[in-house]
Amino acid sequence: MPGHDIILIGASAGGVQATSELVGSLPADLPAAVFVVVHLAPFGTSAMPAILSRSGPLKAVHPTDGEPIQQGRIYVAPPDHHLVIEDGHVRLSRAPTENGHRPAVDVLFRSGALAYGPRAVGVVLTGNLDDGTAGLATLKKHGGIAVVQDPAEADYSGMPRSAVENVAVDHICPLGEIAPLLTELAHRMVEDPTPPEADSETHDMKNDLEHGVDREGKGRPSAFTCPDCGGTLFEKIEEELAHFRCRVGHAYSLESLLARQVATLEATLWAAARALEENAALARRMEGWMRRSGKAPAGEARYARRAEEAEHHAEALRRILLQEPAKTG
Repeated sequence: MPGHDIILIGASAGGVQATSELVGSLPADLPAAVFVVVHLAPFGTSAMPAILSRSGPLKAVHPTDGEPIQQGRIYVAPPDHHLVIEDGHVRLSRAPTENGHRPAVDVLFRSGALAYGPRAVGVVLTGNLDDGTAGLATLKKHGGIAVVQDPAEADYSGMPRSAVENVAVDHICPLGEIAPLLTELAHRMVEDPTPPEADSETHDMKNDLEHGVDREGKGRPSAFTCPDCGGTLFEKIEEELAHFRCRVGHAYSLESLLARQVATLEATLWAAARALEENAALARRMEGWMRRSGKAPAGEARYARRAEEAEHHAEALRRILLQEPAKTG
Protein backbone atom coordinates (compact mmCIF):
# COMPACT_ATOMS: atom_id res chain seq x y z
CA MET A 1 0.00 0.00 0.00
CA PRO A 2 1.26 3.51 -0.76
CA GLY A 3 2.06 6.07 1.88
CA HIS A 4 1.09 9.73 1.92
CA ASP A 5 3.19 10.21 -1.19
CA ILE A 6 1.65 13.39 -2.66
CA ILE A 7 2.91 16.44 -0.74
CA LEU A 8 1.36 19.80 -1.67
CA ILE A 9 2.99 23.00 -0.39
CA GLY A 10 1.51 26.48 -0.69
CA ALA A 11 2.99 29.82 0.37
CA SER A 12 2.96 33.50 -0.48
CA ALA A 13 4.84 36.37 1.21
CA GLY A 14 8.01 35.00 2.80
CA GLY A 15 7.41 31.73 0.99
CA VAL A 16 10.71 31.42 -0.89
CA GLN A 17 12.74 31.26 2.32
CA ALA A 18 10.23 29.09 4.18
CA THR A 19 9.87 26.59 1.33
CA SER A 20 13.65 26.43 0.89
CA GLU A 21 14.11 25.60 4.58
CA LEU A 22 11.39 22.94 4.47
CA VAL A 23 12.47 21.06 1.33
CA GLY A 24 16.13 21.40 2.33
CA SER A 25 15.40 19.13 5.29
CA LEU A 26 13.67 16.38 3.26
CA PRO A 27 15.73 13.22 2.68
CA ALA A 28 17.10 12.14 -0.68
CA ASP A 29 15.14 8.88 -0.52
CA LEU A 30 11.77 10.50 0.21
CA PRO A 31 9.08 8.13 -1.15
CA ALA A 32 6.85 10.98 -2.28
CA ALA A 33 6.50 13.67 -4.94
CA VAL A 34 6.44 17.29 -3.77
CA PHE A 35 4.42 20.05 -5.46
CA VAL A 36 5.02 23.73 -4.68
CA VAL A 37 3.00 26.85 -5.37
CA VAL A 38 4.45 30.18 -4.24
CA HIS A 39 2.76 33.37 -5.43
CA LEU A 40 5.04 34.93 -8.03
CA ALA A 41 4.95 37.84 -10.46
CA PRO A 42 3.33 36.62 -13.70
CA PHE A 43 6.10 37.95 -15.93
CA GLY A 44 9.73 36.97 -16.32
CA THR A 45 11.43 33.77 -15.23
CA SER A 46 11.46 32.10 -11.84
CA ALA A 47 14.58 30.93 -10.04
CA MET A 48 12.58 28.79 -7.59
CA PRO A 49 13.64 25.39 -9.03
CA ALA A 50 17.32 26.37 -8.81
CA ILE A 51 16.88 27.75 -5.28
CA LEU A 52 15.08 24.63 -4.05
CA SER A 53 17.53 22.27 -5.78
CA ARG A 54 20.42 24.02 -3.99
CA SER A 55 18.60 23.81 -0.66
CA GLY A 56 18.62 20.03 -0.34
CA PRO A 57 19.09 16.68 -2.08
CA LEU A 58 15.84 16.64 -4.07
CA LYS A 59 15.79 17.98 -7.63
CA ALA A 60 13.26 20.75 -8.30
CA VAL A 61 11.88 21.55 -11.75
CA HIS A 62 9.25 23.54 -13.59
CA PRO A 63 7.27 20.63 -15.07
CA THR A 64 6.05 20.43 -18.62
CA ASP A 65 2.35 19.92 -19.29
CA GLY A 66 1.54 16.21 -19.06
CA GLU A 67 4.83 15.25 -17.39
CA PRO A 68 4.67 11.96 -15.43
CA ILE A 69 4.91 12.27 -11.64
CA GLN A 70 8.08 10.82 -10.09
CA GLN A 71 8.80 10.24 -6.43
CA GLY A 72 11.74 12.17 -5.01
CA ARG A 73 11.16 15.17 -7.26
CA ILE A 74 9.87 18.69 -6.52
CA TYR A 75 7.47 20.20 -9.06
CA VAL A 76 7.29 24.00 -8.89
CA ALA A 77 4.47 25.98 -10.49
CA PRO A 78 5.91 28.23 -13.22
CA PRO A 79 4.89 31.89 -13.35
CA ASP A 80 1.39 32.61 -14.67
CA HIS A 81 0.36 28.93 -14.70
CA HIS A 82 -1.78 26.94 -12.29
CA LEU A 83 -0.20 23.67 -11.18
CA VAL A 84 -2.82 20.91 -11.52
CA ILE A 85 -2.37 17.26 -10.57
CA GLU A 86 -4.06 14.43 -12.41
CA ASP A 87 -3.68 10.72 -11.75
CA GLY A 88 -0.02 10.10 -12.54
CA HIS A 89 0.61 13.37 -14.40
CA VAL A 90 1.18 17.09 -13.89
CA ARG A 91 -0.88 19.58 -15.86
CA LEU A 92 -0.24 23.28 -16.39
CA SER A 93 -3.24 25.54 -16.84
CA ARG A 94 -3.82 29.19 -17.71
CA ALA A 95 -7.37 29.08 -16.41
CA PRO A 96 -8.52 32.37 -14.81
CA THR A 97 -6.89 33.57 -11.62
CA GLU A 98 -8.07 32.44 -8.20
CA ASN A 99 -7.86 34.90 -5.31
CA GLY A 100 -6.04 37.18 -7.73
CA HIS A 101 -3.24 34.67 -8.34
CA ARG A 102 -2.05 32.31 -11.05
CA PRO A 103 -0.63 29.98 -9.79
CA ALA A 104 -3.04 29.66 -6.87
CA VAL A 105 -2.62 27.38 -3.86
CA ASP A 106 -6.32 26.48 -3.83
CA VAL A 107 -6.07 25.04 -7.35
CA LEU A 108 -3.12 22.82 -6.41
CA PHE A 109 -4.80 21.56 -3.22
CA ARG A 110 -8.16 20.84 -4.86
CA SER A 111 -6.59 18.97 -7.77
CA GLY A 112 -4.46 16.87 -5.42
CA ALA A 113 -7.53 16.10 -3.32
CA LEU A 114 -9.53 14.95 -6.35
CA ALA A 115 -6.74 12.85 -7.86
CA TYR A 116 -5.20 11.28 -4.77
CA GLY A 117 -7.58 11.77 -1.83
CA PRO A 118 -6.15 10.14 1.34
CA ARG A 119 -2.63 9.92 -0.12
CA ALA A 120 -2.32 13.74 -0.32
CA VAL A 121 -0.87 16.02 2.35
CA GLY A 122 -1.53 19.77 2.11
CA VAL A 123 0.94 22.18 3.75
CA VAL A 124 0.18 25.89 4.24
CA LEU A 125 3.17 28.12 4.96
CA THR A 126 3.68 31.84 5.46
CA GLY A 127 1.62 34.28 3.42
CA ASN A 128 -1.00 37.02 3.47
CA LEU A 129 -4.77 36.68 3.08
CA ASP A 130 -6.31 33.20 2.72
CA ASP A 131 -5.33 31.40 -0.49
CA GLY A 132 -5.08 27.71 0.34
CA THR A 133 -7.84 27.61 2.96
CA ALA A 134 -10.65 26.45 0.65
CA GLY A 135 -8.37 23.96 -1.09
CA LEU A 136 -7.20 22.55 2.25
CA ALA A 137 -10.85 22.09 3.30
CA THR A 138 -11.51 20.15 0.08
CA LEU A 139 -8.44 18.00 0.70
CA LYS A 140 -9.70 17.15 4.20
CA LYS A 141 -13.11 16.24 2.76
CA HIS A 142 -11.41 13.75 0.43
CA GLY A 143 -9.43 12.10 3.24
CA GLY A 144 -6.13 14.00 2.97
CA ILE A 145 -4.00 15.38 5.79
CA ALA A 146 -3.76 19.10 6.59
CA VAL A 147 -0.50 20.56 7.94
CA VAL A 148 -0.07 24.26 8.76
CA GLN A 149 2.93 26.28 9.84
CA ASP A 150 2.38 27.75 13.30
CA PRO A 151 0.97 31.26 12.58
CA ALA A 152 2.83 32.62 15.61
CA GLU A 153 6.23 31.94 14.00
CA ALA A 154 5.34 32.54 10.32
CA ASP A 155 6.81 35.67 8.75
CA TYR A 156 3.30 36.48 7.49
CA SER A 157 0.52 34.85 9.50
CA GLY A 158 -2.51 35.48 7.25
CA MET A 159 -2.58 32.23 5.27
CA PRO A 160 -1.70 29.91 8.18
CA ARG A 161 -4.12 31.66 10.53
CA SER A 162 -6.97 31.45 8.01
CA ALA A 163 -6.34 27.72 7.53
CA VAL A 164 -6.30 27.06 11.28
CA GLU A 165 -9.47 29.08 11.86
CA ASN A 166 -11.49 27.48 9.06
CA VAL A 167 -10.22 23.91 8.58
CA ALA A 168 -9.94 20.94 10.96
CA VAL A 169 -6.14 20.96 10.66
CA ASP A 170 -4.32 17.76 11.64
CA HIS A 171 -0.94 19.28 12.53
CA ILE A 172 0.14 22.82 13.47
CA CYS A 173 3.94 22.89 13.58
CA PRO A 174 6.91 25.23 13.67
CA LEU A 175 8.61 25.31 10.29
CA GLY A 176 11.53 23.19 11.51
CA GLU A 177 9.23 20.30 12.47
CA ILE A 178 7.33 20.03 9.19
CA ALA A 179 9.96 18.16 7.13
CA PRO A 180 10.35 15.32 9.68
CA LEU A 181 6.55 15.08 9.88
CA LEU A 182 6.22 14.85 6.08
CA THR A 183 8.94 12.21 5.94
CA GLU A 184 7.14 10.13 8.57
CA LEU A 185 3.80 10.52 6.75
CA ALA A 186 5.38 9.52 3.44
CA HIS A 187 6.44 6.21 5.01
CA ARG A 188 3.12 5.65 6.81
CA MET A 189 0.91 3.34 4.77
CA VAL A 190 -2.56 4.59 3.82
CA GLU A 191 -5.15 1.96 4.72
CA ASP A 192 -7.54 2.92 1.93
CA PRO A 193 -5.71 5.06 -0.69
CA THR A 194 -8.71 5.24 -3.05
CA PRO A 195 -10.19 8.77 -3.39
CA PRO A 196 -13.93 9.02 -2.59
CA GLU A 197 -16.16 8.16 -5.53
CA ALA A 198 -16.71 11.19 -7.75
CA ASP A 199 -20.09 12.88 -7.46
CA SER A 200 -21.62 15.68 -9.53
CA GLU A 201 -19.93 18.31 -7.36
CA THR A 202 -16.58 16.62 -7.92
CA HIS A 203 -17.11 16.60 -11.69
CA ASP A 204 -17.98 20.32 -11.56
CA MET A 205 -14.83 21.03 -9.57
CA LYS A 206 -12.69 19.03 -12.01
CA ASN A 207 -14.12 21.08 -14.88
CA ASP A 208 -13.31 24.30 -13.00
CA LEU A 209 -9.72 23.14 -12.48
CA GLU A 210 -9.24 22.25 -16.14
CA HIS A 211 -11.09 25.13 -17.75
CA GLY A 212 -11.84 27.73 -15.06
CA VAL A 213 -15.42 28.04 -16.35
CA ASP A 214 -18.48 28.61 -14.21
CA ARG A 215 -21.66 27.52 -15.87
CA GLU A 216 -24.84 29.60 -15.65
CA GLY A 217 -26.89 28.63 -12.63
CA LYS A 218 -23.99 27.29 -10.58
CA GLY A 219 -24.29 29.14 -7.29
CA ARG A 220 -26.57 32.09 -6.77
CA PRO A 221 -25.90 35.52 -8.27
CA SER A 222 -24.43 37.84 -5.64
CA ALA A 223 -24.60 41.60 -5.39
CA PHE A 224 -20.91 41.81 -6.32
CA THR A 225 -19.02 42.07 -9.59
CA CYS A 226 -15.73 40.48 -10.56
CA PRO A 227 -12.78 42.88 -10.01
CA ASP A 228 -11.00 41.34 -13.00
CA CYS A 229 -13.66 41.33 -15.72
CA GLY A 230 -16.69 43.14 -14.28
CA GLY A 231 -19.01 40.14 -14.61
CA THR A 232 -21.51 38.96 -12.01
CA LEU A 233 -20.02 36.88 -9.21
CA PHE A 234 -21.90 33.71 -8.29
CA GLU A 235 -21.76 32.78 -4.61
CA LYS A 236 -21.47 29.22 -3.40
CA ILE A 237 -20.67 27.66 -0.04
CA GLU A 238 -17.79 25.19 -0.37
CA GLU A 239 -16.88 23.23 2.77
CA GLU A 240 -18.70 25.89 4.85
CA LEU A 241 -16.64 28.67 3.23
CA ALA A 242 -18.15 31.35 1.00
CA HIS A 243 -16.69 31.22 -2.49
CA PHE A 244 -17.30 33.53 -5.45
CA ARG A 245 -16.73 32.76 -9.12
CA CYS A 246 -17.70 34.74 -12.22
CA ARG A 247 -19.00 33.28 -15.46
CA VAL A 248 -15.56 33.06 -17.09
CA GLY A 249 -13.94 31.53 -13.99
CA HIS A 250 -12.21 34.20 -11.88
CA ALA A 251 -12.60 32.96 -8.30
CA TYR A 252 -12.34 34.59 -4.86
CA SER A 253 -12.67 33.84 -1.20
CA LEU A 254 -14.32 36.52 0.95
CA GLU A 255 -11.03 37.94 2.21
CA SER A 256 -9.37 37.90 -1.19
CA LEU A 257 -12.41 39.56 -2.79
CA LEU A 258 -12.30 42.32 -0.18
CA ALA A 259 -8.59 42.87 -0.83
CA ARG A 260 -9.11 43.11 -4.60
CA GLN A 261 -12.05 45.48 -4.11
CA VAL A 262 -9.85 47.75 -1.99
CA ALA A 263 -7.23 47.84 -4.77
CA THR A 264 -9.89 48.46 -7.43
CA LEU A 265 -11.49 51.20 -5.33
CA GLU A 266 -8.16 52.99 -4.93
CA ALA A 267 -7.53 52.84 -8.67
CA THR A 268 -11.03 54.20 -9.32
CA LEU A 269 -10.54 57.06 -6.87
CA TRP A 270 -7.18 58.02 -8.42
CA ALA A 271 -8.85 58.01 -11.83
CA ALA A 272 -11.57 60.28 -10.45
CA ALA A 273 -8.96 62.63 -8.95
CA ARG A 274 -7.14 62.75 -12.30
CA ALA A 275 -10.39 63.51 -14.16
CA LEU A 276 -11.23 66.32 -11.74
CA GLU A 277 -7.75 67.85 -12.09
CA GLU A 278 -8.01 67.70 -15.88
CA ASN A 279 -11.46 69.30 -15.70
CA ALA A 280 -10.09 72.07 -13.50
CA ALA A 281 -7.17 72.68 -15.87
CA LEU A 282 -9.52 72.90 -18.86
CA ALA A 283 -11.82 75.28 -17.00
CA ARG A 284 -8.83 77.51 -16.12
CA ARG A 285 -7.84 77.55 -19.79
CA MET A 286 -11.38 78.63 -20.75
CA GLU A 287 -11.31 81.27 -18.02
CA GLY A 288 -8.07 82.68 -19.44
CA TRP A 289 -9.44 82.67 -22.97
CA MET A 290 -12.53 84.61 -21.84
CA ARG A 291 -10.36 87.11 -19.95
CA ARG A 292 -8.10 87.75 -22.95
CA SER A 293 -11.03 88.14 -25.32
CA GLY A 294 -12.75 90.67 -23.05
CA LYS A 295 -16.10 89.66 -24.54
CA ALA A 296 -17.75 87.60 -21.80
CA PRO A 297 -17.00 88.61 -18.19
CA ALA A 298 -19.87 86.41 -17.00
CA GLY A 299 -18.38 83.41 -18.82
CA GLU A 300 -15.01 84.10 -17.27
CA ALA A 301 -16.53 84.01 -13.77
CA ARG A 302 -18.50 80.85 -14.57
CA TYR A 303 -15.39 78.97 -15.68
CA ALA A 304 -13.49 80.23 -12.65
CA ARG A 305 -16.19 78.80 -10.34
CA ARG A 306 -16.13 75.47 -12.20
CA ALA A 307 -12.34 75.28 -11.88
CA GLU A 308 -12.49 76.05 -8.15
CA GLU A 309 -15.10 73.35 -7.55
CA ALA A 310 -13.12 70.73 -9.48
CA GLU A 311 -9.90 71.67 -7.68
CA HIS A 312 -11.67 71.45 -4.32
CA HIS A 313 -13.07 67.97 -5.03
CA ALA A 314 -9.74 66.73 -6.44
CA GLU A 315 -7.92 67.94 -3.32
CA ALA A 316 -10.49 66.20 -1.09
CA LEU A 317 -9.96 62.92 -2.96
CA ARG A 318 -6.19 63.27 -2.67
CA ARG A 319 -6.45 63.75 1.10
CA ILE A 320 -8.55 60.54 1.35
CA LEU A 321 -6.18 58.55 -0.85
CA LEU A 322 -3.05 59.66 1.02
CA GLN A 323 -4.40 58.48 4.35
CA GLU A 324 -3.14 55.12 5.69
CA PRO A 325 -5.48 52.49 4.22
CA ALA A 326 -7.30 49.87 6.26
CA LYS A 327 -5.33 46.62 6.07
CA THR A 328 -6.70 43.14 5.42
CA GLY A 329 -5.09 39.89 6.31
